[in-house]
Amino acid sequence: MNKPVEAATLTGAEAVVEMLKLHGVEIVFGLCGDTSLPLYDAFRSSGLDHVLTRDERHAAYMADGYARVSGKVGVCEGPSGGGATYILPGLVEANESSIPILAINTDISVGSRNKFTLTELDQRALMKPLTKWNAVLDRSADIPRVFRNAFEAMTTGRPGSAHIALPFDVQNGPVERADVWGDPTYGRFPSRRVAPDPALVELAAKLLRKAKAPLFICGGGVVLSGAEGELTALAEKLNAPVATTVSGKGSIDERCAHSVGVVGSNGGTPETRAVVDAADVIVFVGCRAGSVTTERWRHPVDGAARIIHIDVDPAVPGRNYKVDVPLIGDARLCLSSLLESLQGREGDLTFVDQKKRDKFKAFEVLANSTETPIKPERVVAELQKALDPDAIVVADPGTPCPYFSAYYLVRGTGRRFFSNRAHGALGYSLAAAIGAYFGRPAVKTVAVMGDGSFGMCAGELETLVRRKLPITLVVISNATYGWIKAGQKAGYAQRYFSVDFSETDHAKVAEAFGVKSWRVTNPNELSGTLNKAISFGGPTLVDVVCQPLHEARAPVSEWVA
Repeated sequence: MNKPVEAATLTGAEAVVEMLKLHGVEIVFGLCGDTSLPLYDAFRSSGLDHVLTRDERHAAYMADGYARVSGKVGVCEGPSGGGATYILPGLVEANESSIPILAINTDISVGSRNKFTLTELDQRALMKPLTKWNAVLDRSADIPRVFRNAFEAMTTGRPGSAHIALPFDVQNGPVERADVWGDPTYGRFPSRRVAPDPALVELAAKLLRKAKAPLFICGGGVVLSGAEGELTALAEKLNAPVATTVSGKGSIDERCAHSVGVVGSNGGTPETRAVVDAADVIVFVGCRAGSVTTERWRHPVDGAARIIHIDVDPAVPGRNYKVDVPLIGDARLCLSSLLESLQGREGDLTFVDQKKRDKFKAFEVLANSTETPIKPERVVAELQKALDPDAIVVADPGTPCPYFSAYYLVRGTGRRFFSNRAHGALGYSLAAAIGAYFGRPAVKTVAVMGDGSFGMCAGELETLVRRKLPITLVVISNATYGWIKAGQKAGYAQRYFSVDFSETDHAKVAEAFGVKSWRVTNPNELSGTLNKAISFGGPTLVDVVCQPLHEARAPVSEWVA
């Protein structure tokens, strides 16, 4: 039987689909619109899994969550006009978090520009300052080249987000099949690794040889680079403790003797701060040493310790601290080079161990409390017991982030916990958990959110049900924007204003969408309910009525007297 002869040309929309597939893309998250009709017709027969979302912001968050756990580029799409403005928050978060996601917004036809056409806006100007790379297509013939450039930009150097505007007539125009090719290695990240200067590696090694109390502070760059093994081996060789940022959780198994846990103003505690203050050499790894990690640059105090700063972005070292040795390169290659340059050293982790014991002793008192409303510490403790070590937990900002950052132990390495730490927009975790599930479907995925966040993402409950996703949602319910109310208590003499809203039975809301749900007010019922929810084969929600942040002892330094 003769093989059918392929046409010499494709439509622009067909070429887009082929370029995605050539870079290893298997799934696209998005929302339909008038300007996307040709693209959707191409998707229909593409073999790609298209996840229809209920708005574009959550399509971008799904692509973000997918990229974080899969190591592949996440792809989202949406229509013109409002679709572009709605998708933007997800691109900003991903870009600042060094997560490569590609957003494709379709657009009005090239020939309709500057004619007051419905949904017209300047997508190039809108996206340029907030993404790593962006382009507006004017010709169908440029599609292969532009998509190749986008994938290269997203996955080399510091990863980041990219945006392509795809006009309606460009989707329908011809593309030569011979021009449609791509390099699949650009579909994963980091696709090209940069090694550090050997002379600077030796200088860093000299500092570490002389150090009496070295400390690693690791950001998200360790997990992004897949450098967990090199980090652990180096920590063991130097017998040095390893602290992380919120994004750096998973850099090291938090059960091991070398792990300090999270440091900083969100998830750090006085005990972890003491470990930072005791260090005489600090190695920042894939960490920007920003305001949260350093408690507004007070811990470490600038000049109190010698600084080695490892980052793939040369603009990062020296931005906030005087750096003794900058190592510019991929985290895995930098740590590997240090590992080869150093011999083992004697070290005493007794101080670190004692501080961890003190931290969790205080936590366990609250986690075992039977008081109502339920304490957030109890939620963390019961969820820790209910989940397997390989489970993925996605925490929204607000109440979940500091508690889970501080006290939820990542058992193993890699991306098992994450939160949106660049801009901290509420409403992230539900959608990001959907993306994470598609990136790693063999493990249990749980999203933890406050009720403020629930109000911003409830529409995606329908997506959970339609796709029959076995994701568990935990809502920490206290009828207030707790982070702001706690700030008003600590810094404004309890002058509370416009932070409280009506109590909602989130279980009933979720049930209306078809999600199996429970509402828990008694702490003694929490363990059994969480186990039921986690073991159920479809989407579930547990609404937990909790102590509000302004009445709690959250691990947030600004609120500690």
